[in-house]
Amino acid sequence: MSTPALDPTDDRRWAWLPPIGSPGYYGLLVAVGMLVLGPLGGLAASYMNFAVGFYVNAQVMAGILGSIVTLGYGAAGRHGANYMQTMAASVAGMMAMSSLLQARVWLGLPPVPHWQLVTYMLAIGLLGCGIGMLYTPVLVERMKLTYPSGLAVANIIRALTDPVLLRRSVGRLFGGMAAGLGLGVASVKVAVLGAIEMSVATFGAGLIVGARITIPAITSGLLFWALTPTFVDIGWLQEGEPFRKIAFLIALGLILGATFIDIALILWQAVQRLRGIDPNPLPPTDETRGPRHSVPRLLAFVAASAVAVVVCGTQFFDVPLLFMVMGLAMTAVLVMGNGISVGISDSNPISSAFVVSVIVFALAGLTDPMVGLMAATVLLVATSIGCDMQQDRSTGWRLGSNRTLQFRFQVGGIFLGALLAVGIAELFMSAYPVLKLDQTLMSADQQPAQWSSAMTYKFVGVLRGLAEPNPHQTQAIVLGLVVGFAMELARKLLKRAAAYQRWVASGRAGFATDFCVDALVLPSPYAFSFGGFVNLPTSLWFGIGGIVSSVVNTFAQRRQRDDTLPSDMSATSLLGGGLIAGDALAALGLGVVGLLALL
Repeated sequence: MSTPALDPTDDRRWAWLPPIGSPGYYGLLVAVGMLVLGPLGGLAASYMNFAVGFYVNAQVMAGILGSIVTLGYGAAGRHGANYMQTMAASVAGMMAMSSLLQARVWLGLPPVPHWQLVTYMLAIGLLGCGIGMLYTPVLVERMKLTYPSGLAVANIIRALTDPVLLRRSVGRLFGGMAAGLGLGVASVKVAVLGAIEMSVATFGAGLIVGARITIPAITSGLLFWALTPTFVDIGWLQEGEPFRKIAFLIALGLILGATFIDIALILWQAVQRLRGIDPNPLPPTDETRGPRHSVPRLLAFVAASAVAVVVCGTQFFDVPLLFMVMGLAMTAVLVMGNGISVGISDSNPISSAFVVSVIVFALAGLTDPMVGLMAATVLLVATSIGCDMQQDRSTGWRLGSNRTLQFRFQVGGIFLGALLAVGIAELFMSAYPVLKLDQTLMSADQQPAQWSSAMTYKFVGVLRGLAEPNPHQTQAIVLGLVVGFAMELARKLLKRAAAYQRWVASGRAGFATDFCVDALVLPSPYAFSFGGFVNLPTSLWFGIGGIVSSVVNTFAQRRQRDDTLPSDMSATSLLGGGLIAGDALAALGLGVVGLLALL
């Protein structure tokens, strides 16, 4: 492994800091990212999963704290902060998967040696890292997806490590952080705000991506809400059930249908590049010096990880080879599809992907819940980690951080995260035996108030349904897949038409037409799917944020552009990033306080 040379632009503010590029420098990054920030974020994420059934990604929190650690390096410290947040997010993301171990207990599966669970989780996590990085040149650099949280972290790191940027962005960025922190706590503690399901981070993500992306989320949410009586009439829902109990399957089908189109185009473009034709070359990058990125080496890493996953699954847990191969194939598709969804709307429906994978396994003849759990674990963990890799790399691309170094830091975090995922699950279930009780078999008045474990509940519920197939679930997925495929195909054909491109470039009428196509007439299936995964108020908050952003950026009086600011540090993106960061800190604080209160 090559060691990067010392940074010749070293301008440390404090002499005691190890020089950038030295062993001591990387030791500092690893110690803080892997041993402090990662476990802290993972502890809060695990608690939130056990307590409520969702968790907040540690990337934003780690980016803030990591920037403070590297503050003494000046603007050059941005790369170290990015590497730390990448490693910390990997540790925390793996620890959040501890709910899978709880699902094993609920299903009454026999205990297995801890080293087997750790090895299996490690192999899947490494696979997710490799596939996620493999797709980043397409999703991050060619398609230039926004990745709202990744942009928020990039702005935070740039501001905290560069005094010039800090002076120009401090008001909006840190004002947004303060508002996000306060409103994030208030949304939990104040009944009125809880009743309207105020989502500060979702509103902030809307501010970053704009109305072209968020208006489809409103329309799809309203559409699914309006279709609820129809879903009840045809037997897809029971009276009183929320629409997203079936809408999430349609929404994931939308993503899958669009993904098939995008993967086909990517493969075609790869063939063209092999023939020496590249109509859409990668833009030049400004990466720091260091080890060079190697696609063959990355492909070998992915292949070795895939083999390790198959060996662990078949040998440790007796999962038939067919289902392991199916899990790998669906992972390759959904790391792309969910990655585009994250890049567009900041939404990664990993639990929905788990449910869909179990349904697909059932169609292939699977009836054993244990086999279903261990096979679907591949999809859940790899999709989560793979999309995290893309989100992290979007930050690194904006900062000009070395791609290979960033990948190595994430891989390092996976090693510790796999170990802690098993350990934290055992710790929580030993300390609170109520977590071992299968809530899917309890009546409503028997449900524990403190530990709802909604994610585990969804996993176990769908696994128990393997013996009783639900045809309407398959029908919902197929419906979404067909619609998503048709929508994305129509969009691609329209957007590539020369006459349409000339009309869009002709003036305000063309711009308005293109806006209406994206927002209302033929929206992206990735953006449109958002309304199927969340409650209607969440879609509305996301939509309002985008509308506010577009109104501000279109009609507000603009000052002359300051070329010292990066092009993506607009007023709305700074404010939105601050709201996301503040809400993440609020979630972390509430999680730690809630955990300490139980000790």
